[in-house]
Amino acid sequence: MDASADDDFFGRLAGFSHFEGVAEADNYHPLPDGWALVLADIVDSTGAIEAGRYKAVNMAGASVISAVLNAIGRHDLPFVFGGDGALVAVPPSQVGPARVALSAVQRWSMEELGLDMRGAVVPVSAIRAAGQDVLVARYQASEFVAYAMFAGGGAAWAEQRMKAGLESNRIAPPGTRPYLAGLSCRWDPVPARHGEIVSIIAVPAPGASETAFRALIAEIVAIAGREEQAGHPLDVKTMQLGLNRVSLDAEAKAAVPKGRRLGRKVYITLQYVLMQVLSRFRLTLGRFDPERYRRDIVANSDFRKFDDGLKMTLDIGPDRLAEIEARLEEARVAGICRYGLYRQDSALMTCVVPTPLSRDHVHFVDGAAGGYAIAAARLKATLKDQAQSSVPS
Repeated sequence: MDASADDDFFGRLAGFSHFEGVAEADNYHPLPDGWALVLADIVDSTGAIEAGRYKAVNMAGASVISAVLNAIGRHDLPFVFGGDGALVAVPPSQVGPARVALSAVQRWSMEELGLDMRGAVVPVSAIRAAGQDVLVARYQASEFVAYAMFAGGGAAWAEQRMKAGLESNRIAPPGTRPYLAGLSCRWDPVPARHGEIVSIIAVPAPGASETAFRALIAEIVAIAGREEQAGHPLDVKTMQLGLNRVSLDAEAKAAVPKGRRLGRKVYITLQYVLMQVLSRFRLTLGRFDPERYRRDIVANSDFRKFDDGLKMTLDIGPDRLAEIEARLEEARVAGICRYGLYRQDSALMTCVVPTPLSRDHVHFVDGAAGGYAIAAARLKATLKDQAQSSVPS
């Protein structure tokens, strides 16, 4: 396979449009050897969340994807948003620019958001040399947007190495800024319609049968699928544009350096007012149709994914949630999975919209009060408790 074909690996994958396909092994294909994983997460994201800063944490996580894709100049690469971090897979020809972009995001996150960000660039060849693999599937969420699903254990292995300090990326010099065009957060938290917004993470237990774990994932997805809109937290009727001081500051910090932010805030506010007017009176502006834009947001959003484990943020009723939790607990006792779960009353959306005139904008959905980060912390705490209880007294 030549280098150009390698670079277009994700674009050439046959996609699946029903999310149940995440449990089918045939949908996953090995990432080419020359590729690398660019990954990052926020240090002590739990502390930031407890301080009420989860919107900033989400913004930092999404900024990794925005910066790397903008630096490379293409938005058709495999990536996944994890709430307090993110992962982007890049081809050999773009590893250098991606590393520079990650360094800049780490510096920007520290200086502008006050958040310490770990980062690493891990070659796929090194992951395979360690006995892991990186497999990618293409989930066609809508006509215009496809998300990557990751399996094989390699992404989780790389993340563990990063968190242990065994893989790290050098932070850029003070004052360095990433290019974050399109990164925004102009929507209010979306309230639950069916009961609660629940963020769920389920990963395979050590030594678990891959077949058994995939069967479990298929079952959990099927249970969630019986909820209205398969538990999708977003709905065109309940989504409300919102622009407060925190979100305005965050978007201005992403867009321009100090000294130019007042003008940027005025520009963002005018855009927001125009969108409100168009939406209220059901008007269009040239090729921009706000009603279609709202429908595209719902269709394009990533409220569920597979990243070496199932991650879902669902709007779900108590009976359905009890069924999911009971099945996860049964699988935990059977040694099939480990899981973390966190309930909230609303969902949060962070967006990458290079231009609202294009319909391939992407929207990252998480719980508004801690979401995946708290679910992951609970999963980690459960593993720690189990390890301690297994130590002889």
